[in-house]
Amino acid sequence: MKRSYAIKSFPKNFRVQKIKIDGATIHVRAGGIGPAVVMLHGFGDTGDMWAPVAAVLINHTVVVPDLRGMGLSSHPEGGYDKKTQARDIAQVMDKLNIDKADFVTHDIGNMVGYAFAAQFPARVTRWVVIDAPLPGIGPWDDILRNPALWHFNFRGPDAERLVKGRERIYLDRFWNELSANPKAIDEATRRHYAKLYARPGAMHSAFNQFAAFTQDAIDNKALAANGKLTMPVLALGADHSFGAQMADDLRFVATNVTGGIITDSGHWVMEEQREQTTAEIVKFIDKN
Repeated sequence: MKRSYAIKSFPKNFRVQKIKIDGATIHVRAGGIGPAVVMLHGFGDTGDMWAPVAAVLINHTVVVPDLRGMGLSSHPEGGYDKKTQARDIAQVMDKLNIDKADFVTHDIGNMVGYAFAAQFPARVTRWVVIDAPLPGIGPWDDILRNPALWHFNFRGPDAERLVKGRERIYLDRFWNELSANPKAIDEATRRHYAKLYARPGAMHSAFNQFAAFTQDAIDNKALAANGKLTMPVLALGADHSFGAQMADDLRFVATNVTGGIITDSGHWVMEEQREQTTAEIVKFIDKN
């Protein structure tokens, strides 16, 4: 049965703090006790997407930032290449006295996650990577030619003028066209994220996330040339989106990759198949 899910709050024991790092202030939710898990969101969401998973990972210290320029983090003019954003996350972990963590990432969070794991491999114990490619890796050039991904190159002053005041219309396109069941992204969820992306500077920063892909591709090729990641990786693809290609792509950069499929879902796995996605994450994170 297809269903929709409302936005959930983080558990009551989670604290919210603003962490100042080089060039930005990162909005962070953190709570729990035990081995650390860092969860990174992508475009069209914020760290709020991970609240249902955080509620289940009760034997872990869960850290959920909003990426630079997104959600309730600050909106600096630069620093949207994923190597810089990976260093953002490293600084957040340092401020929280976390040496290493499992990572769970989705969409642009995947790109930041790879840049982190490649620069700081000893700090990542496991990595769950969900439904988005890595710039410059595997069939990236073919992916860029996919007409559905025109938004990768949609940016600039005129694009920002077109979207200003119409953020909901723009975001609806992603939720409707990149899902298996648009009704799974309910009205409350759409309003919640549209309000965050309508904040001053938010769409400018979001467009800069995509604008950095060219540099990210260059950086990723250089990082991959240094050798493959060796930590366990679970590559989850949605059956109406990247599917098994996720595991194929990750094998270009990692040696220990397990593939998985989120069924009856498009790209928005936490909105479309919350229980299934949460179960896959938790099973892998808690694997002996």
